[in-house]
Formats: sequence, structure tokens, C-alpha cells
Amino acid sequence: MFDRIFSNINKIIERDSKATTYKFALLRGVIDIIQDNSPYIFLTDEKASIPTGLLIEKWLVYYYPIIESDIPQIHGESSLAFNSQFRKLILAYNGSNGFSAFYNDLRNKGIPPSLCPDFKALARQLYKTITGMPMKHIGYSLNNGFYSIFSYEKPHASFNPPRIDIDFLIYNFGSFSIPIEYYNAFKLLGSFINGQDSILFKWAEFSVNASRKNLTIENVITNVLKSPVTERDTLESKQIYRKALNKDGKLPCVWTGRPLNDYHVDHVIPFSVWRNNDLWNLLPTHPVINNRKKDKIPSVELIEKRKEMIFYYWHLNDEFFHERFHREMKFSLLGNIDAGDWKAAALEKLQKNCQYLISERGYEEWKI
Repeated sequence: MFDRIFSNINKIIERDSKATTYKFALLRGVIDIIQDNSPYIFLTDEKASIPTGLLIEKWLVYYYPIIESDIPQIHGESSLAFNSQFRKLILAYNGSNGFSAFYNDLRNKGIPPSLCPDFKALARQLYKTITGMPMKHIGYSLNNGFYSIFSYEKPHASFNPPRIDIDFLIYNFGSFSIPIEYYNAFKLLGSFINGQDSILFKWAEFSVNASRKNLTIENVITNVLKSPVTERDTLESKQIYRKALNKDGKLPCVWTGRPLNDYHVDHVIPFSVWRNNDLWNLLPTHPVINNRKKDKIPSVELIEKRKEMIFYYWHLNDEFFHERFHREMKFSLLGNIDAGDWKAAALEKLQKNCQYLISERGYEEWKI
């Protein structure tokens, strides 16, 4: 059961819409509420129900410092749906210990009366965003339907407490529910998904303590996560394919066979998934096709269908950069396999890698 649920969670994280950070904030919020073991969680054999106001509180905590620091949270020129309301609140608390003062008011003292109208408007917009966006769309890639994992119930009546605080959120915005198997998965391993108990976070935490608090978690994580490969590097591949184009007057798209006058160099296994600039992983494709593929993983069937074209470009790379090409091929695909037909063996390993990324890691499959 857990294998299926964790596979689904991987697919949700990788495949569902990434136009904004709403999906991440929703999953993080639900996991945090469950990890807090909130007394407001109501369990049945089929589902876990949670006040939506608890999610609103989490989003207030997540997005306050992010919006205050102008960290981008949405692609394009548009803003988060609640950006303008949030900025009013942040501006009001500016100069009075800001974030901490706001949170203390929310949890203990109550929002100052002069700020209550703006706070209520922000809470309503957060509720509208949460229920109308990520709750609606999460799981669509799995079930091809809306509200396929999350469902929500609107409040039955309004509650007007003597002061506006956390109770206002808990009792005025209804509840949402998730299937009990997702609740159990989030309860068991949610802290690893969110990162608080991840190896990287624990590593950073240890380093901070070892430094006698002279370092910060943020500084250590930045260095722990540094990679020697930080950018796409397709220069030598472009040189190979430009020479082939000049020599033969044509260059076929690896995925369609369409003749190319202009071309992009595609990372077969996307750079965002695997920071790999090996020559065998860099093949020419039509710009439109490359834009369609983006960060998707080519299917086993597509690789099989296009294998002769893949072999053709591997042969070109072998011809121009023989030593480098075979060294990279051995390290990434062949290992200690002493195959007479190295191309077939490498293609089979490439297919297995792609299938693993699709079926186990949850990345979206690409079939053209």
C-alpha cells in the first residue's frame, strides 16, 4: 500500500502543475499539521479531516518572510493571488519586530482592531486560493480529475470571536480531508518529505552545532548542496552537429527525423533531473520539439523507436571525441560491462534509467 502512495506522492511533486509554489505550500502545510499531531485532526477509517484554517495559518507563516523578501513564487509577470493583501499586513507590522510580532498577535494577543479588516480579507483570499487552486489540481496527473485527493467542506456558519486570532481561522473556514492512507504516509515519513529530518538538514544542523553556532543552517546547506556541475554545457555537442550540418547539408531531429536547419541540443535525461552534460546525453532536436519535451523523460518505447537515430549521433560523438565519449559512456551507462555491442547495451541501460525515473521517481513520461 505504502509503495503505491509514495509513488503517487512522487508523481504529484514532479508532474502536477508548477506554475506557482501553491502545490508545495499545500503539501508542506498538511505534513506540518500532521507532524504537529494537531488535536483538531479527526480520523475515520477512510479519511482524515482537518480545519482549513490551520492550513491558512501555515500559509501565513510560510509566505510572510518570502513576500517580505521579494522571493519569486510564480512564473511570469503576475503576482500571487494574495500578494497585495499580504503586503498591506507586512507593511503594517514593519518596524515593530515584523514577522514575530505578527505571529505573536495571531497566536496569543489577537490582531489589532485597526488591522482586522485587512487580516480578514487576506484570510479569505488565502482560503479561496488554497481550495480553488492546489486542492483542486493536486492529483490530476494521477487520476485525470479535479479534487481527486483533497476535498473540502465550506463552513456551515460564521463564527465571530471577541478577538481575531487563530480561533477565527479554525472555526470560520470549514475543513478539508485526505484519504487515510495519505495521512498515514505523511505521518510516518512526512518530515523527510518536508526536509526537517532529511540527511542534508541533519548534516547542516550538526555542522552548525560543531561550529558552536558560528554558522547558520542556511549557510551550511548552501555549501552542502554545491554541485561541480551547475550549468548546461552543450558547446562541444553544438560544434559536432554544426560540422555535420555543414558537411551533409542536413541534420535530422533525433525524436522526429525532421530535417533541421536550426536546432537545439536536447538533454535526453533532462539537466534538471540529472546534472549530466555527457556527450551521449546531448542530441540535436527541433526547437519546437525540445520546448515540448522540456523536463519530461522519454518513454522506453520512444527510445526504442528512435534508436537508429540515437546510434547515429552516438557514432558522430565517438568519431569527434572518442576518448571522452567512451569514458562518459562507461561511467554513466556501461560500468564494467564488456559488451561487444556497446551501443545496444548502453541503449538498454538508458531505457532502464528512464523507466526508473518515470515509474519510481514520478517524472512525467514523454511520448511525442
